[in-house]
Amino acid sequence: MQSPGRVSVRPTRLAVLLAIGLAGFLAVAGCAANRMVFQPSTVMEGSASDLKRPCEDVFFKASDGTRLNGWFYPAGTNSTGFVVLLCHGNAGNISHRLPLIDILAKAGVNVFAFDYRGYGRSAGKPSEKGVYLDAQAAWDWLRSRGFSETNIIALGESLGGGVACELVTRKPLAGLILQSTFTSVPDVAAEMISWLPVRLLLTTRFNNQDKLKHIQIPVLILHGRKDTIIPFAHAEKNFAAIPTRAKYFAELDGDHNDASVISAEKYQRAVAEFLAKLN
Repeated sequence: MQSPGRVSVRPTRLAVLLAIGLAGFLAVAGCAANRMVFQPSTVMEGSASDLKRPCEDVFFKASDGTRLNGWFYPAGTNSTGFVVLLCHGNAGNISHRLPLIDILAKAGVNVFAFDYRGYGRSAGKPSEKGVYLDAQAAWDWLRSRGFSETNIIALGESLGGGVACELVTRKPLAGLILQSTFTSVPDVAAEMISWLPVRLLLTTRFNNQDKLKHIQIPVLILHGRKDTIIPFAHAEKNFAAIPTRAKYFAELDGDHNDASVISAEKYQRAVAEFLAKLN
């Protein structure tokens, strides 16, 4: 007959080993999920001059010393006086946003598109904290160029919506535009990987819906019902969270990655009408 001590030790050891194994698996899964948030590319598939518009290729630094790159396009003779600070999505770099920059420029605004750390020709490695600093630095650069805080509009595309929403909490802005943006990273991850406790595992949050509850500046939301990456419901929830009456919604055609191009005229018209309301 086995002693009571030996009967109790083996299951305990097994439980510990299982717990360690599970913890390790969840840790790896959590790291993998966080890595999916940022998918930078350092390959430039175009240059600032490709749009055949006046432009500046500039370098500036974040507050932690990280060197960043951006493209500035001054507005033409039809200038509205506003400048759009473009915070792009999680993949690629600013060279992949030339069509969007062109759409915005045609709406009569100055455009400053910048790459987060680790993207394009910007140094460093991306993180939620880091990209927040990058957007602040881009805002500071615009102010150094003489743009009033009442003329700066943050536009966040997909993941960039999280960057833009945070910027509103840190710097004064004239308005906010969110294109194909989610409520939060954990919400998206939970929809994609429902069998894992991703809400507990993710260290990257971008809690946009919570931040929108406190925003008082005018907001324009652009989203498509056929978006297969960020469901339309995210846009509806974000819109409902905004307390100000100065909020507007424009529905786009196409999927997540091609909505702005497919809906170019609709997109440009929505932005132009939004700008008119800010004057």
